[in-house]
Amino acid sequence: MMSCPFKPRWERRKDARPQELLAAALDLFVERGFAATRLDDVAKAAGVSKGTLYLYFCSKEELFKAVVRESVVPLIGEAEGMIDQFTGNSEELFRLIMTNWWQKMGDTKLSGLPKLMMAEAGNFPELARFYQEEVIDRAEKLVVTMLERGMARGEIRQVDLEIDARLVIAPMIMMMIWKHSQGVCQVEPEKLGTYLEHYITLALSSLLIRPAT
Repeated sequence: MMSCPFKPRWERRKDARPQELLAAALDLFVERGFAATRLDDVAKAAGVSKGTLYLYFCSKEELFKAVVRESVVPLIGEAEGMIDQFTGNSEELFRLIMTNWWQKMGDTKLSGLPKLMMAEAGNFPELARFYQEEVIDRAEKLVVTMLERGMARGEIRQVDLEIDARLVIAPMIMMMIWKHSQGVCQVEPEKLGTYLEHYITLALSSLLIRPAT
């Protein structure tokens, strides 16, 4: 009898890299929520023992924070760098940042994190504070920087930076929540790209001194 060329996941090496654990954790957090995800299930999905998982992460809370820090936070840093180095006009920059954000987060498994946080924040306030500080606050600051740049260049009208930054971010979060909704306010996944295009056009029409092209 020929042996199977592929080993079952549970027979993979026991010294799995932390990235494998983080990938398994992200899948389960998005699928089940934070409260319903068990470390035993994360370890099994990664093909390691629970003891091996504890070599890297001392608790489920620390595992979740690591998922965010290793997957979402670098995307914000990437966008910050894009704004710092960009030499084009504000319309081009806005389209680039929003499209890139959707491609890297909205159109990936990471898009399930906003819905998870909104559902679980009341029961896990410490995690909610962590997500607010590491992701939301920094994302809002990023948008503020982009708006300030446009205002200084005379391309974006004078706006309330705090309020308008949140209004810019809110539709992006809502589209990610729609993607993971079942039966309520759900939008077909294949239409989300069209929603993104319309959102960008509407936002630019409001922000730019000259109409968006």
